Amino acid sequence: MFPTTLLTTLLLAFAVAANPVVVREPLVSLPMAKNFNTTGTLNLLQRDQARARQLVLSAERSLTGKPTPDIVGSIPATNAAVDYTVQVGIGSPPTTYTLLVDTGSSNTWIGAGKAYVRTPTSIQTPDTVSVSYGSGSFSGIEFLDTVNLGAGLIINNQSIGVANKTAGFGGIDGILGIGPVDLTVGTLRPHTSSSVPTVTDNLFSKGVISANLVSVSFAPTNSISSVNGELTFGGIDSSKFTGSIRFAPITTTYPASFFWGINQSIRYSTGTAILSTTAGIVDTGTTLILIASDAFARYQAATGAVLDNQVGLLRLTPAQFANLKSLFFVINGVTYELTANAQIWPRSLNTAIGGSNSFVYLIVGNIGTASGKGLDFINGMTFLERYYSVYDTANRRVGLATTSNTFATTN
Repeated sequence: MFPTTLLTTLLLAFAVAANPVVVREPLVSLPMAKNFNTTGTLNLLQRDQARARQLVLSAERSLTGKPTPDIVGSIPATNAAVDYTVQVGIGSPPTTYTLLVDTGSSNTWIGAGKAYVRTPTSIQTPDTVSVSYGSGSFSGIEFLDTVNLGAGLIINNQSIGVANKTAGFGGIDGILGIGPVDLTVGTLRPHTSSSVPTVTDNLFSKGVISANLVSVSFAPTNSISSVNGELTFGGIDSSKFTGSIRFAPITTTYPASFFWGINQSIRYSTGTAILSTTAGIVDTGTTLILIASDAFARYQAATGAVLDNQVGLLRLTPAQFANLKSLFFVINGVTYELTANAQIWPRSLNTAIGGSNSFVYLIVGNIGTASGKGLDFINGMTFLERYYSVYDTANRRVGLATTSNTFATTN
């Protein structure tokens, strides 16, 4: 056993290039299910733009410790979205809840769907807790309780929010926040200046995982619901990526610096500049790829696409799509390609977003503000379905690697 374990460790060390990640043996991963939350009118762009605005406010809250206004009213509370969820047990004996996986927030909470079931491990704290997400919000009471992520990943006395008021959430019970811990500052009252250790932080501090990081594997799909993702705490799953994981440091530019923020540039085809090197974030809670409004205008001109006001996305005719070129994202000197196929919404799901089967819809959208604001892009779920990602708290960096889906023609 020893030589096999040593060989595995060495191979994985080479795979992550410089500053290797310590890999937990054996790996413990949670399956993630992709679902359409179709309780209302699905407008992906409105939902993602509202989230982008609220992310900026969340950074302000984390910086000052002061609560920020909730802008959920800017879009319908019944607005649907596309979610990746995991099953999490809370309490002892545990009750299972369906939680959305979110790298753009850091509080874990329940109560949007299934009610909280108190058990002997439930401890109510003096604090209330509230978080707004742009397309939804919750408020309630902070509890400490046992959180069971499965396969031995058990956290005692984990902070969770128990909602008594929610808006904008359907089909899920709450959120599993795996963003940086600073995002929890300002979410508690009266202790607004205090941070709340995330589930990843506590797993590491209690010795359950050997590295303070979490890895995410998504895959493109053309079905309404599919179990096609994986969430791995404390290590990386080498079976989910190809080549090497390349890391980029967390940007120093505010407000992207409060999230899993990186610097990147974008070009279309061989030489059309779309976005100069600037700061933005990698975010599982955003569905689309959002770019600054001036960059979006350049992208639209380069592709010849037309804005579909009903859907909110750019659209192409099939003939135009045949001529669509790749997008290239340059991150810390490494180029990541998004092929023509990876830039489009799954054609079999056009009607799910109110579109027509006569068109091809692009998943690159307008973030709603010009570049130079410190959060000029969001590489959302549609980007991450093509690349394996690693969120390394200990070393303040984000890792990306190609997968078998990077150049797939699933859409």
